[in-house]
Amino acid sequence: MYSFDAYTPKEIAEKVETIGVAKAHLPTLQTIMLGLVAGGFISLGALYYTVIISDTQLSFGIARMAGGIAFSLGLVLVVVAGAELFTGNNLLVMAWADGRISCTELLRNWVLVYCANAAGAIGLALVVYLSNHAAMNHGAVGIAYLKIAAAKTAMPFGEAFFKGLLCNLLVCLAVWIALAGRTVTDKIVAIILPVSAFVAAGFEHSVANMYFIPLGILLRADGVSATGVDTTTLDWGGFATNLLPVTLGNMVGGSVLVALVYYTIYRQPPAKP
Repeated sequence: MYSFDAYTPKEIAEKVETIGVAKAHLPTLQTIMLGLVAGGFISLGALYYTVIISDTQLSFGIARMAGGIAFSLGLVLVVVAGAELFTGNNLLVMAWADGRISCTELLRNWVLVYCANAAGAIGLALVVYLSNHAAMNHGAVGIAYLKIAAAKTAMPFGEAFFKGLLCNLLVCLAVWIALAGRTVTDKIVAIILPVSAFVAAGFEHSVANMYFIPLGILLRADGVSATGVDTTTLDWGGFATNLLPVTLGNMVGGSVLVALVYYTIYRQPPAKP
């Protein structure tokens, strides 16, 4: 019988495992295509965020909150429209821990989705660059991209790792509570608060960075500059230097602090007396 009541946490845990098995067994082409789409979706959220924070008339707190809500567009599209996102797919660890998928199947999904997310995000960054989107607000949007990208590539390894960890803790919780909902409205409302919180707090999302940093590199090469912004690390080496710790942090935050914790609570077989 249909119900408007939210799924319970125990029911969500079972759904996460079942969905994880299905994701791990998707055909390669479908996985790659859905990964490309997810990279583009997260990039659209990042684009929306940047437009908001380029308005220097907004106070710090209001800009971060409004930008975070705008960024939520990306995960809303992933969850509701359907796509394969590396950070969200860290929840597949629940199915792996329960023995329903193998290490090979888990790693296959992560590698395919991660690479496809990168292609989708970088591809959209190129399209956005060619569209002259950065010229909006008298060039303030381009300067905002430059500042964001330069700050990310200059970030120390440890800081990037822990910001990545905290980010995917919130992203996977957003996916988790979205699965509690039975309607599109439920899912959208569930996603907005955790995602806007990680964005407002300045945490690091690997797939979003696959959009922000390449676009910053392209804009720097095109002559965009900002007073007081050091862009010496804003290159492809800086991109890799940021992506490594952020990705590792995302994996720990989603796989360990959400998937394994909830597996232990709800799915681990009870100890024999």
